[in-house]
Amino acid sequence: MKILYGVQGTGNGQLSRANAISDKLKPYTNIEINWLLSGREANELFQVLGKRQFRRGLTFSASRGQIDYFRTLINNKLFEFARDITRLNLEPYDYLITDYEPLISWAAKIQSKTTIGIGHQYAFQYDVPLKGANLLNRTLLKKFAPADMGLGLHWHHFEQPILPPICDVPDWHEDLQRSEKVVVYLPFEDQEQVLQQLKPLSNNLFVVYSPELENADLGPIQTRSLSRHGFKQDLITSSAVITNTGFELISECLCMGIKVLTKPVYKKLEQLSNGAALSQLG
Repeated sequence: MKILYGVQGTGNGQLSRANAISDKLKPYTNIEINWLLSGREANELFQVLGKRQFRRGLTFSASRGQIDYFRTLINNKLFEFARDITRLNLEPYDYLITDYEPLISWAAKIQSKTTIGIGHQYAFQYDVPLKGANLLNRTLLKKFAPADMGLGLHWHHFEQPILPPICDVPDWHEDLQRSEKVVVYLPFEDQEQVLQQLKPLSNNLFVVYSPELENADLGPIQTRSLSRHGFKQDLITSSAVITNTGFELISECLCMGIKVLTKPVYKKLEQLSNGAALSQLG
């Protein structure tokens, strides 16, 4: 069985989920997965184990905690995206799976192939908490990476046919947690502003991750460049996380019983809705 599995890699959460799936499928030698990763340059993506290929795809840009629509428009190469859709050969594969990855979704439509969508965004086809919705962003959410069969993931079923999260938390045990340690991952915020707000809080050890930072120890603050292994080790030994309101990292925190303080990206439908779901679930 050959599977082409697309992962939209604007954030690192879907890459984390892909690694969890890859790890669980390793014992099944009759399954061959080819991962298609898009949304960022290849050298900026955490690697997913197994065969993989990269495309630019589509993404969004954010600055100071909100979507930058102008940068989003100029950074997305629509001609290259259209060209990659027409060139993507789907014939060798028995199944096409998309984790909100638009190239596979739209290439399959053109080639009359069936797609399975596995991811958080597919939960929004059901009656789940929704906040900040308008016609434009609801249409974009639905049309960005459509699937013939959408298997939505969420923190609760909300009386709908929804699956629980898929979490990549190997080696975790509650005895590892340090009460004073807080992981900070706010990739869409101004990192200097984040550091300035943390400096007066000297009773905790803050480990701040960002692609804009280098490794440094600044007293009660440690800055770290992005590293999948390093981040996971800090995460499983922390007692709290401060982050934007993406799905996967918060899922991992809930799985491990780690406290979360979260700030949605301004006017981003998915993150506002995730915040509404957390509030509703208490």
